[in-house]
Amino acid sequence: MNRDRWRQRARRANDAFGLVLLLVLTTYVLGSLLPNDGWGAVLLVAVTGATSVVALTSARAKPIFVRRALNLAVLSVVLAAISAIFGGRHWLSVGNLIEICLLALSMAAVLRRVVSSENVSSRTILGALSVYAAIGLLFTWAYGLIDRFEDGTFFGAVAARGSDFLFFSFTTLTTTGYGDLVPSGQAGRMVAGLEMMLGQIFLVTLVAGLVSLWRPGQALLRRRAEPQGGEEQPSVSR
Repeated sequence: MNRDRWRQRARRANDAFGLVLLLVLTTYVLGSLLPNDGWGAVLLVAVTGATSVVALTSARAKPIFVRRALNLAVLSVVLAAISAIFGGRHWLSVGNLIEICLLALSMAAVLRRVVSSENVSSRTILGALSVYAAIGLLFTWAYGLIDRFEDGTFFGAVAARGSDFLFFSFTTLTTTGYGDLVPSGQAGRMVAGLEMMLGQIFLVTLVAGLVSLWRPGQALLRRRAEPQGGEEQPSVSR
């Protein structure tokens, strides 16, 4: 009985996509409120690293990959802390690049787990939503990189901050399009168009398909139908 309980807890930890979604949304909130420099950047890097490690664990990645991701996440936090203490953005840029790669790889693992899942459950849908929200975060960093290397500012006359890129990314992902922030360069417009198409395709094909296959309450019905605690079913004598 105890062994069965530990197995059930391990399965829940492996498919903890609700926690992954919560961490992704926490990263979104912190990115909206905190500047991407100083100790605020350290906190952002730490939460993003935790999101990547938890996502890999939930996607049942091999332990060696999880350990390597944890080491890289710790390294990125150390680099961000060095940048906060001594100033300059070079170390922070390296740490951000590590976090971008970690988040992209971890969400690819979650997507693989979701697509290969035999049964569609609430956890499967939460995993798909986690990937969808993480796409907005990844494109936020992409817009920030374009702003650094492109001539002029990303939004033309508007002096953009990190929260502006985050807001623009999620309004683009959901095709809301308020029109207050518009990319001025061709590179920004191209990447924004790619995010629009990717967001719509992801919602229409994957999330909508999973929701259509989801049958709430089926798992509870199966558990009720199973024999309790090894009790033998009464035999019918003929």
